[in-house]
Amino acid sequence: MGGSLSDDIAYNYDVVKRRVTVASFYIDETEVANVDWLEYLHWITTNFPDDQKMYYDALPDTLVWRHPLSYNEPYVNFYLRHPSFQDYPVVGVTWEQAVAYCQWRTDRVNENILRQKGILADYKTAAQQQKATGFNTEIYLNGQYQGEGIDGKNMPKDTRPNAQQGARRPVRMEDGILKQAYRLPTEAEWEYAALGLIGNTIKGNVETNKVYPWNGLGVRDYKRGTQGQMMANFKISRGNNMGVAGDLNDGGDITVPVRSYQPNDYGLYNMAGNVNEWVSDVYRQLSYEDFEDFNPYRGHEFKDYKYEDEEKRILAKDEYGRPIKVPAKAPRKQTWEELQAAKAGENPLKPYNNDVRGFKDEENKELYGKTTLVNNKSRVYKGGSWNDRAFWLNPATRRHMQQDESNAMTGFRCAMTMVGNIFGPGNGYRR
Repeated sequence: MGGSLSDDIAYNYDVVKRRVTVASFYIDETEVANVDWLEYLHWITTNFPDDQKMYYDALPDTLVWRHPLSYNEPYVNFYLRHPSFQDYPVVGVTWEQAVAYCQWRTDRVNENILRQKGILADYKTAAQQQKATGFNTEIYLNGQYQGEGIDGKNMPKDTRPNAQQGARRPVRMEDGILKQAYRLPTEAEWEYAALGLIGNTIKGNVETNKVYPWNGLGVRDYKRGTQGQMMANFKISRGNNMGVAGDLNDGGDITVPVRSYQPNDYGLYNMAGNVNEWVSDVYRQLSYEDFEDFNPYRGHEFKDYKYEDEEKRILAKDEYGRPIKVPAKAPRKQTWEELQAAKAGENPLKPYNNDVRGFKDEENKELYGKTTLVNNKSRVYKGGSWNDRAFWLNPATRRHMQQDESNAMTGFRCAMTMVGNIFGPGNGYRR
């Protein structure tokens, strides 16, 4: 990480080179587009028509386009909803909104999988639809998905010892049917994916490094047939966002469709330019010092499920059918005796801090917002945007913004953890 950046022009010293390993993962080939977000908003209005707060909280801030000395009102009114912009990346979304979208996408994908397999019946009436809107993957896996829409004939058999003859059960994670959760990529994952060194690797050796997600030291293509074409959408120089009329450079005055320009060697579009992208990490200037060398990440707030009925293992749900989570009480699995003591009101455990966003920090929280802009809600964004200079197109560069803030230059894409081993039997690899 940080190795592709050779010039620290801001003297931040926060991209010092270090070697890390990231486990295999999936990542979207494009940024989340306006059409994806409109689908999200449509689902909310359809399933929670009377909940104005849920819809309002999910709305992007279209006012991010406003500037006292620019005429950007057309983008305020049209950028999110006009069909001409449907394939453009969604902007004006906070880190918190991006995380909520990932959770929503997880539940909709898993719900659709269950319906396609006939395990959940398709909606037939408005009453059934209203009862089934609270589908949540975690609640379903805990056996709490109730109401109409369950199609028993296609559900797996219950093989537990005390199960009734021929009884059916909900799908479990062990069945391998449901998908793992969508999420924001970590900073290490995002930088690895953006750099795309697979195209520069021969038999495990990286032959050449990269400055950008493409080869070469410049921002124009050097290959025959496409020579001279811009590889990304960025601010070329002061006052020059796309070139002169009739001979455009990158062709993008603001953002461009999410499949513009050539993808990198992983097939990922716009990992440089177009919009900056939120990643999951909390920002620290000294992240290069305080890190694990396997799956490095800062930002954990370890939480456990809250139970409505601990004896029956029934999870507590919020008004939208999602599980309620509370701060974790211990760093390890508690013994049975400790659990019983806790139920009796005793506290046999040592005090445990579940919030490790500031782990290893020598911090004085009273100074947050007074002597520094960095705190536990400062989130990293990367990649450069249509309004940034070429320096920020380098995958190693990093900046931060508060997780409840947004602007017209920042969007996101989703990632997903890959489970299992990529090296299967018979492919010539040994582990």
